[in-house]
Amino acid sequence: MSLAAAPSVAQQNTVIQTENVRYDYAHVLRVTPVYQTLTATRMEEQCDQSPRADGGGDSRLSRVVDAVRDALGREQSSPGSDPACRSVPVEREFRRPIAYDVDYAYKGAKYRSRLPDDPGNRLRIRVSVTPAIAGTPVQ
Repeated sequence: MSLAAAPSVAQQNTVIQTENVRYDYAHVLRVTPVYQTLTATRMEEQCDQSPRADGGGDSRLSRVVDAVRDALGREQSSPGSDPACRSVPVEREFRRPIAYDVDYAYKGAKYRSRLPDDPGNRLRIRVSVTPAIAGTPVQ
């Protein structure tokens, strides 16, 4: 009786072949960066510019004197001491690439993948070939 049971158990086992893997290169057709937009807010001091009491002219000497006076005035005054100045929020937007959509062709077929880096003119790809077994679902 044990001899008859052994062949039926052996028929239920399925041998799965390992993948046949090789590497090749595909031609890159187009690379499109995918951006992330970041918004940063920081406080900056904004001062109202009032006209000079001395009626400063447009001569070169008066501009130099005004620049020196402004520079010395900034060093001597503490932040927030000028009533004409106030802190205001300033928003800035930054865009940075976070990924790349890559269109490429391999053996006449076109593909698209999202990659972390720009691959350049050619893309190294992994080619895997396995036989289709009858009765297994197609993915």
